Amino acid sequence: MSEESSTIGQRHAFTTDAERWAKQLKAFSRANRKQPTEAENALWQALRGIKLGYKFRRQHALDRYIVDFVCLRAWLIVEADGEIHTETGQAEYDAGRTHVLEELGFRILRFTNDQILTNINQTLETIKFNLARSLGSPSPQGEEAGG
Repeated sequence: MSEESSTIGQRHAFTTDAERWAKQLKAFSRANRKQPTEAENALWQALRGIKLGYKFRRQHALDRYIVDFVCLRAWLIVEADGEIHTETGQAEYDAGRTHVLEELGFRILRFTNDQILTNINQTLETIKFNLARSLGSPSPQGEEAGG
């Protein structure tokens, strides 16, 4: 996998380096895409195909992490968190991961699986609001390829 980037002004978001991708992240990312949780699948169906005006990627490698969903153009990560994310050790790991990704310039939105499954419309409104904050209103034609 070659390095990909998204550019907004002078900022570049490199996904991950080729060696790390091949050795550590590729198989994990593929497995996560093949067996999404119910909430991840519901959210992906709502995000895929530029439905919110911008391209989202799922189970995408950024630095040394795989994020559930990312809009590279907006520097926006969306995470679907199951119950494990409330456990102390996992919550601490998530906080460190969030810190690293925020230091790279990303905004992270976290939703519980329950929030996604019981109120997908509010989840999508929050995502749309944050897209607009980052980029302005989504274009009716959607984003150009590559973002």
